[in-house]
Amino acid sequence: MFLTLEFSERLIEPDGAVLSPLEAFPAASEAEWRARVAEVLKGKDFETLVTKTYDGLRVEPLHRAAEGEAPRALRQRPGAWRLAQRVDHPDLAASHALALLDLENGADALTLVAAASGAAHGFGATLKDIEDLEALLAGIEIDLISMRLDAGSDSESIAALFITLALRRRLTAAALDLDFGIDPIGNFARTGRLSDTPAALGGRAAALAARLRDSGFAGTSLLADGRLYHEAGASAAQELAFVLATGLAYMRLLEDAGMPIEAAAREIGFLLVADADGLVGLAKFRALRRLWMQIGAACGLSPHPIRLHAETAWRMLTKTDPWVNILRATLAAFSAGLGGADVVTVLSFTAALGLPDEEARRIARNTQLILLEEAGLGKVADPAAGAGGFEAITTMLCETAWALFQDIERAGGMIASLAAGGPQTRIAETARLRAAAIARRLEPLTGTSAFPHLAERRPEVLLAAPRREPAAAPAPAGALICVPLRSHRDGEPFEALRAAADAHLASNGPRPKIFLANLGSPAAFMTRAQFAKTFFEVGGLEAPDNDGFETSAAAAEAFMHAGTTLACLCASDALYAEMALPAVDALRAAGAARIYLAGRLPAMEAALQQAGLTAFVFTGCEALSLLEDALKAAGVALTV
Repeated sequence: MFLTLEFSERLIEPDGAVLSPLEAFPAASEAEWRARVAEVLKGKDFETLVTKTYDGLRVEPLHRAAEGEAPRALRQRPGAWRLAQRVDHPDLAASHALALLDLENGADALTLVAAASGAAHGFGATLKDIEDLEALLAGIEIDLISMRLDAGSDSESIAALFITLALRRRLTAAALDLDFGIDPIGNFARTGRLSDTPAALGGRAAALAARLRDSGFAGTSLLADGRLYHEAGASAAQELAFVLATGLAYMRLLEDAGMPIEAAAREIGFLLVADADGLVGLAKFRALRRLWMQIGAACGLSPHPIRLHAETAWRMLTKTDPWVNILRATLAAFSAGLGGADVVTVLSFTAALGLPDEEARRIARNTQLILLEEAGLGKVADPAAGAGGFEAITTMLCETAWALFQDIERAGGMIASLAAGGPQTRIAETARLRAAAIARRLEPLTGTSAFPHLAERRPEVLLAAPRREPAAAPAPAGALICVPLRSHRDGEPFEALRAAADAHLASNGPRPKIFLANLGSPAAFMTRAQFAKTFFEVGGLEAPDNDGFETSAAAAEAFMHAGTTLACLCASDALYAEMALPAVDALRAAGAARIYLAGRLPAMEAALQQAGLTAFVFTGCEALSLLEDALKAAGVALTV
């Protein structure tokens, strides 16, 4: 017997009365809801449910329903977003083959990454002439797909090659959907030098834009790119403000070069980073469209949707347990797509390890295909519109970013502000706060600073990532100088510890380890033993399990045969009060160089430290420095 369920807009009561959904569920006031929450919290402060972003925005557990109708975050064209794949293999033949495979299996856009791009991270194509470009795009109908050029300082020269390519292929209709990604202000922030004057920049950009239009290219020529700010550590509102200020600077440069302001505005595309903070990330994409509309209105422009690209965050990728990157990328693509991005590029989950292979590229591609084709997320325009939480966070981001944008304008615009070091100082402070939270595991990175897997299988890559980014060339005489922004990934400090421990294992045989001095029964030590095991394995230290010890002497005896000089006490508070001091004495006498205690004992802290306890290990402790010290004590060589 099968039960058929049908959805209805009405509910029927047992007595036959027909109710609408709103009538069926009685309304609850905020006071009633807070009263119920207070019951569940059992005396804890309501603020424990509030999350604060690095911009100081309050993300409430429940936001009030949105009032009125806010501007919609609509894509440039109706329908789903475009699925883009990076083309970044240094070998042109290999890059061409991978691009064809992507297009044959669901991608409808390509991101052409040149070696000169700051986002190439040691890879990227080198396109010296038109023959190189022909070889890379052989058999690819560029008038049937969308493309974005990501070429850094080579953007203008490669754009000229595309003009030649269009002439060769006789593609003269204004249907070539290619964004050329020229971003001299972004290059200035990344390299720390700007050789041209603003007037020269504007004149050259306007001339190139006119040539591209005459050659049939319908995309944008300039790009206000948020990636370098995000990779340096910027918050969501900071990324928005710097992208806005860059976009406005380009519009002014083009207008000063003689281009009508309406045409100038349409030459500017935008790129925001999508990271694993899905709630704020979705709001960030919505906020940019709203903010640029506000700038357009102030400039007297008629409203038109901007071209908004998204790329998943380099900063969030990890080398350890890189499989978790698949989940991070899924959430990032989800938030970018629902936030209104026109084109989304998902970085492969192995990108931090090196050049992704065919399998990693397939996973990146399928991440979006599932969201688009199976979940149907591209079928609704701005689905977050009207939702109280999303509208509230979008509004807060707009207000915070707009205030910072106005500060940049008062400082003379984005170029002058970068030269004075304003954005760099703000980003550095945010990066410092985030690094401190990550170091204390208050912002955990799954698989890297939390829940590590010592026996993980590292996926294959086509080419290993270079150890260091190449050094920048010296600035030419007369160039405008600024403090360059440096790209980093959040997991790098913990990855360095793990890499050192893994190298020790490879060269010395056994993995460095720590002895868990579990006191009493499993019921007494198990929770803290599991916490300690996970804590020390983050640094690559093995922490073998044991059945526990009834006495301090028995624990010390077992420690002497454990093959390590590190020990960590694990027990309940009641047992600590009885056994912690004797256990520290016994372990010290047995040769322990470092003794830790899982948990916090404020009342016994002074006595335990006097007895020789090294440190307490707990949620929020200085995990990074503790693990670094533990590895050094275990004889592991740490490289800088």
